[in-house]
Amino acid sequence: MVVTDRGIIFNIQHFSLHDGPGIRTTVFLKGCPLRCPWCANPESQRRRPESILDAQTKKQTTIGEERTVDEIIAEVLKDIDFYEESGGGLTLSGGEIFAQFHFAKSILQQAKAKGLHTAIETTAYVEPQKFAELIEYVDFIYTDLKHYNTLKHRQVTGVQNNLIIQNIQYAFAHHKQIVLRIPVIPGFNDSLTDAKHFAQLFNEHQITDVQLLPFHQFGENKYQLLGRKYEFEDVKALHPEELQEYRQVFCDHGINCYF
Repeated sequence: MVVTDRGIIFNIQHFSLHDGPGIRTTVFLKGCPLRCPWCANPESQRRRPESILDAQTKKQTTIGEERTVDEIIAEVLKDIDFYEESGGGLTLSGGEIFAQFHFAKSILQQAKAKGLHTAIETTAYVEPQKFAELIEYVDFIYTDLKHYNTLKHRQVTGVQNNLIIQNIQYAFAHHKQIVLRIPVIPGFNDSLTDAKHFAQLFNEHQITDVQLLPFHQFGENKYQLLGRKYEFEDVKALHPEELQEYRQVFCDHGINCYF
């Protein structure tokens, strides 16, 4: 029997301004099939609750808890006045929301039944049928493509990119409101040749807009708290001014590229 009314989350963030239009409440689900070594939320990768060192108390605590759909919707509705004033709503993030597909779908269904605007942040790594089924309840999508080459994508993230590309193309073809992003990672996908291959792939699939996310180290401290090694410890962050030539490659291919 598939459990749809409960799942594992690791945070609910109120008054979020960067996870979709307006003022939003962002619910972070645990579990992700990818293992990107630069991940800013490593505490989201494992599905089950786990131990983490509290940075303030210096004591071990548990991150991740089971919550029901009704509990989450009740929490989200506390700020409904702010959504109505700002055009905001609910955002599901992670982790990867499709790792808890039935749970995520149930949350979005109830949110739409309450008249809420819904957004998701997803890797789009899921069977196309499930992707199409869930985004019926989604108004706004954030997703990203980490590499154009399926072998290199798998070598670094642990999964191939074919499902991701197929689902991104589906979202664009069905005129969903979508922000497609490339996390620009030093030594992985940051060369001008990489930009050219990304742009050619986007031209092939009639993708006309992309956002660049320069590499940062915002999540570095979390790896220490989880007792894990951070592979990008000595890698410098990137800044938009360093990626102007990279951006120009997309513009030269007729793609609206922005930061």
